[in-house]
Formats: sequence, C-alpha cells, structure tokens
Amino acid sequence: MKLTIRETAKEDNETIYQVEQQAFGEVEEADLTEKLLADPTAQPLLSLLAFAEDKAVGHILFTKATITDQEQLSVMILGPLAVIPDYQKKGIGGFLIREGLRLLKMKQVDLVFVLGHIDYYPKHGFKPALPLGYQAPYPVEKGKEDAWMVQALHPDFPITDYSGTVRCSDKFMRPEYWRE
Repeated sequence: MKLTIRETAKEDNETIYQVEQQAFGEVEEADLTEKLLADPTAQPLLSLLAFAEDKAVGHILFTKATITDQEQLSVMILGPLAVIPDYQKKGIGGFLIREGLRLLKMKQVDLVFVLGHIDYYPKHGFKPALPLGYQAPYPVEKGKEDAWMVQALHPDFPITDYSGTVRCSDKFMRPEYWRE
C-alpha cells in the first residue's frame, strides 16, 4: 500500500470530517475537529491527511496550547487522531504521529501533549505528564491519569525544569473533551 501524507487546506475540511466520522463511528470527534480547524485560538495548528493511493484514510490534528506561567514554551496538543476502520492496525496512525512530530520539531515546538490510550501513545515516545508536573486542562478521570501524556521534541529539552497546567484553544476547553 502506497501511503502519502500532506498538510491540509480549507478545501479538505469535508474530507477531514468524513475521515473523522468513519474512524469513530459517530460525529463527536468530527464536530470537534471542524470547530478546532475554525478556532483562531487553535492557531498555529498542524493538520495532516493520510492517503492510500487517492483515498483519504487518516487524519491527525495538532493545535496550539500554553502552560500557565510558561508562555515562552511552544506547546501543542495532539487530537484527534483518526484512521478509518478498514485501514486501522496497519501503522497509519503511527505514520501520522511521526510525520506530525517531525514537522512540529522543525517549527521549534517544545512539547506535545495528548490524552489517549496508554498502550498506544508510549510506543510513539509519549510518557505520563502528571508525574512530570504537567496538569491537563481539566482533571483526568481517576484511574486513567497515565492517559495524559507528553513528549519533548528535542532530546536536550529540560522537561523537568517546567511544570504547570496546560490550557488549550477555546473550542477544546470543555470538560467533556478531557475524558479518556
């Protein structure tokens, strides 16, 4: 399977919506993605589509975030990550993550956060954020604290020198989005 990834444009919004809807089997993530793409406080953002041949099969979104009292840091949040069902478990999600992180590193982003599956994201370099002093925008569900993860994009970044509460874009700052 030939897979290509490219940054999205406004003309891709309908395709993105369809990929998100198919991947999750409902519209909640698709609606959130649509709101995030239009949210000026989510800028700058990075939105990537994955194609198998000419078919859109995956999408990943990274949006701007900040950390309280650490405004000098460049911070992003990963989410949602979507791969349509027929193409899941083929490495496409990992490919989207790696390409997104590579592009963000080139843009001098310091940290990327994600609230996600604790068996999946550590394979891509993420580690629990709470023990490092980074709080999620809303408290993480009891028993799922390790689902709030972070990754420093530069090997010499002093991740333990900082701490604080992550604040994301306006459309993402709703408690229902912060349950794993």
